[in-house]
Amino acid sequence: MDNHIRKLLKDLLISIETIENYLGKERVFEMYDSNYLLQDAVERNVITIGEAMNSLLKIYPEIEISNARKIVDARNKLTHGYDEIENLQIWNILIKHLPILKIEVEKLIQQ
Repeated sequence: MDNHIRKLLKDLLISIETIENYLGKERVFEMYDSNYLLQDAVERNVITIGEAMNSLLKIYPEIEISNARKIVDARNKLTHGYDEIENLQIWNILIKHLPILKIEVEKLIQQ
Protein backbone atom coordinates (compact mmCIF):
# COMPACT_ATOMS: atom_id res chain seq x y z
CA MET A 1 0.00 0.00 0.00
CA ASP A 2 1.43 3.36 -0.94
CA ASN A 3 2.05 6.10 1.62
CA HIS A 4 -0.66 8.42 0.29
CA ILE A 5 -3.34 5.73 0.71
CA ARG A 6 -2.03 4.94 4.19
CA LYS A 7 -2.17 8.66 5.12
CA LEU A 8 -5.78 8.94 3.94
CA LEU A 9 -6.73 5.84 5.92
CA LYS A 10 -5.10 7.31 9.01
CA ASP A 11 -6.99 10.57 8.43
CA LEU A 12 -10.21 8.54 8.38
CA LEU A 13 -9.27 6.77 11.59
CA ILE A 14 -8.35 10.02 13.36
CA SER A 15 -11.71 11.58 12.46
CA ILE A 16 -13.59 8.46 13.57
CA GLU A 17 -11.76 8.40 16.90
CA THR A 18 -12.29 12.13 17.34
CA ILE A 19 -16.04 11.65 16.89
CA GLU A 20 -15.97 8.78 19.39
CA ASN A 21 -14.19 11.02 21.90
CA TYR A 22 -16.70 13.81 21.38
CA LEU A 23 -19.63 11.46 21.92
CA GLY A 24 -18.15 9.75 24.96
CA LYS A 25 -19.18 6.33 26.19
CA GLU A 26 -22.78 7.24 26.82
CA ARG A 27 -24.48 7.50 23.44
CA VAL A 28 -27.75 9.38 23.94
CA PHE A 29 -29.43 10.97 20.95
CA GLU A 30 -31.16 13.66 23.03
CA MET A 31 -27.80 14.84 24.33
CA TYR A 32 -26.46 15.09 20.78
CA ASP A 33 -29.65 16.69 19.49
CA SER A 34 -29.57 19.46 22.09
CA ASN A 35 -25.85 20.29 21.82
CA TYR A 36 -25.15 22.51 18.82
CA LEU A 37 -21.43 22.66 19.51
CA LEU A 38 -21.23 18.86 19.51
CA GLN A 39 -23.25 18.69 16.30
CA ASP A 40 -20.90 21.12 14.57
CA ALA A 41 -17.81 19.25 15.75
CA VAL A 42 -19.18 15.86 14.69
CA GLU A 43 -20.40 17.12 11.32
CA ARG A 44 -16.97 18.66 10.64
CA ASN A 45 -15.38 15.26 11.14
CA VAL A 46 -18.01 13.50 9.03
CA ILE A 47 -17.13 15.93 6.25
CA THR A 48 -13.43 15.16 6.73
CA ILE A 49 -14.20 11.44 6.52
CA GLY A 50 -16.10 12.01 3.28
CA GLU A 51 -13.27 14.07 1.80
CA ALA A 52 -10.68 11.43 2.65
CA MET A 53 -12.92 8.70 1.24
CA ASN A 54 -13.44 10.65 -1.96
CA SER A 55 -9.67 10.99 -2.37
CA LEU A 56 -9.23 7.27 -1.68
CA LEU A 57 -11.82 6.31 -4.28
CA LYS A 58 -10.05 8.43 -6.89
CA ILE A 59 -6.74 6.64 -6.44
CA TYR A 60 -7.96 3.22 -5.24
CA PRO A 61 -11.52 2.69 -6.54
CA GLU A 62 -11.58 -0.98 -5.54
CA ILE A 63 -10.87 -0.23 -1.86
CA GLU A 64 -12.56 -2.71 0.45
CA ILE A 65 -14.76 -0.33 2.40
CA SER A 66 -18.48 -0.97 2.42
CA ASN A 67 -20.63 2.01 1.57
CA ALA A 68 -17.61 4.03 0.39
CA ARG A 69 -19.70 5.93 -2.14
CA LYS A 70 -22.45 6.60 0.43
CA ILE A 71 -19.83 8.09 2.75
CA VAL A 72 -18.88 10.58 0.05
CA ASP A 73 -22.57 11.25 -0.64
CA ALA A 74 -23.16 12.02 3.05
CA ARG A 75 -20.26 14.49 2.96
CA ASN A 76 -21.72 16.16 -0.12
CA LYS A 77 -25.16 16.40 1.43
CA LEU A 78 -23.74 17.88 4.64
CA THR A 79 -21.67 20.39 2.72
CA HIS A 80 -24.12 21.41 0.01
CA GLY A 81 -27.52 20.35 1.30
CA TYR A 82 -26.98 20.98 4.99
CA ASP A 83 -30.55 22.20 5.37
CA GLU A 84 -31.86 18.81 4.18
CA ILE A 85 -30.11 16.71 6.82
CA GLU A 86 -31.64 16.10 10.20
CA ASN A 87 -29.79 15.19 13.37
CA LEU A 88 -31.38 11.75 13.40
CA GLN A 89 -29.77 10.97 10.03
CA ILE A 90 -26.33 11.95 11.35
CA TRP A 91 -26.98 9.96 14.52
CA ASN A 92 -27.81 6.90 12.41
CA ILE A 93 -24.45 7.25 10.65
CA LEU A 94 -22.64 7.60 13.97
CA ILE A 95 -24.28 4.63 15.67
CA LYS A 96 -24.73 2.16 12.82
CA HIS A 97 -22.06 2.90 10.22
CA LEU A 98 -19.10 4.53 11.96
CA PRO A 99 -18.19 1.41 14.02
CA ILE A 100 -18.12 -0.72 10.85
CA LEU A 101 -16.03 1.87 9.01
CA LYS A 102 -13.56 1.94 11.89
CA ILE A 103 -13.09 -1.84 11.75
CA GLU A 104 -12.60 -1.77 7.97
CA VAL A 105 -10.10 1.10 8.12
CA GLU A 106 -8.11 -0.51 10.92
CA LYS A 107 -7.96 -3.75 8.93
CA LEU A 108 -6.67 -1.92 5.84
CA ILE A 109 -4.05 -0.02 7.83
CA GLN A 110 -2.75 -3.29 9.27
CA GLN A 111 -2.22 -4.81 5.81
